[in-house]
Amino acid sequence: MSRTRVLTGITTTGTPHLGNYVGAIRPAIAASADPNVDAFFFLADYHALIKCDEPARIQSSRMQIAATWLAAGLDPERVHFYRQSDIPEIPELTWLLTCVTGKGMMNRAHAYKAATDANEAAGEDADAGVTMGLYSYPVLMAADILMFNAHKVPVGRDQVQHIEMARDIGARFNHLFGQGRSFFTLPEAVIEESVATLPGLDGRKMSKSYDNTIPLFEGGAKALKEAVARVVTDSRLPGEPKDPEGNALALIFDAFARADEAAAYRADLRAGLGWGEAKQRLVARIEHDVAPMRERYQAYMADPQRLEDILQAGAARARAIAAPLLAELREAVGLRRFADVATRAAGVKVEREALPQVKQYREADGQFYFKLLSAEGQLLLQSEGYPSPKEAGQALLRLRQCSGSELVEALAGRVSEAERERIAVAFGQLQAAEAERKARASAG
Repeated sequence: MSRTRVLTGITTTGTPHLGNYVGAIRPAIAASADPNVDAFFFLADYHALIKCDEPARIQSSRMQIAATWLAAGLDPERVHFYRQSDIPEIPELTWLLTCVTGKGMMNRAHAYKAATDANEAAGEDADAGVTMGLYSYPVLMAADILMFNAHKVPVGRDQVQHIEMARDIGARFNHLFGQGRSFFTLPEAVIEESVATLPGLDGRKMSKSYDNTIPLFEGGAKALKEAVARVVTDSRLPGEPKDPEGNALALIFDAFARADEAAAYRADLRAGLGWGEAKQRLVARIEHDVAPMRERYQAYMADPQRLEDILQAGAARARAIAAPLLAELREAVGLRRFADVATRAAGVKVEREALPQVKQYREADGQFYFKLLSAEGQLLLQSEGYPSPKEAGQALLRLRQCSGSELVEALAGRVSEAERERIAVAFGQLQAAEAERKARASAG
């Protein structure tokens, strides 16, 4: 049985709060454990740039959100967990899709319509303050989805239009360039009707927009306790019965408690439990679940390199899917190598030049190593030992994906400048050969 691909984007413009955890993070992580699901979770940091022009906020939010999902139990070995900005194929695909997307479709996008309607209501030019990012971001969202041929995309009802647009854009590309083949799976929106929503400090839906949130991890147990203490209650005194139905404290308690615990809490409110004690019991119940996760969160935040390694490994896995598809798409739209076109037309078989080699192996010490050899067989780079083949492979992959300046930094103190240049050339030759191989395969 084939696995269903489910893709979830996480916008990186804020700090996760209790409502985010109950309504989105917890159920998504639980769903990702389904063995029939191939789950993709990405930090939508390109999308964040549309909403936020504060670099420090973008950076801190990316770290906080990545650490939050991992601390909450997301398994990066089971799912594809990556930053949107680490997949260069995404913006390239966005442009390919932009070139087949009708302007009229973008005119009808909800976010753009809302902005123009607000401007007109205020007596401003319809496009005042509207960036091309806001205008065309449905195409970027389509690229996110179509790049990985996601079958299902969980969204709120207000986001269904984006999935419909992704379907339309993907179908048009297939029609124009597929020649009987469908490059893209047309995604299905999964409407999250049953998503739990928590009341905030003022009784309204917990939302950053209302400034009524309860922090999940930031600020520790002290911040949690202080926020719960600010939840608005009525003037009934201890000993007076209180109606738990629709009560913010009871609703938040329900989100963390077992059925018997929730029933007991509500019974005690009806029996006259004081608001102060009710809040203390709520804090204790939340802490029971959150405290272990907060400890893991703080460990991740204290070790940015660990977060970086996890996301880079996730990006490598995602790019292993994205790069071959993009090579096929480039071929399909006519962005082909001239030499390949001429060779195919002439029916000439070209002898391939010798290439550098990468070898991975295990030594007698039980450690795993890799080395880079020139096309002539000369040793260019010898790695240190790694305890597992996976770690050795990840280290090698990071090097192969480095740009020139990044490679210089990664090899600083290990090899001479001249050697770094030779290594960079060798990796470049391997990358070019791989791209050429994929192009030939897609063309054949």
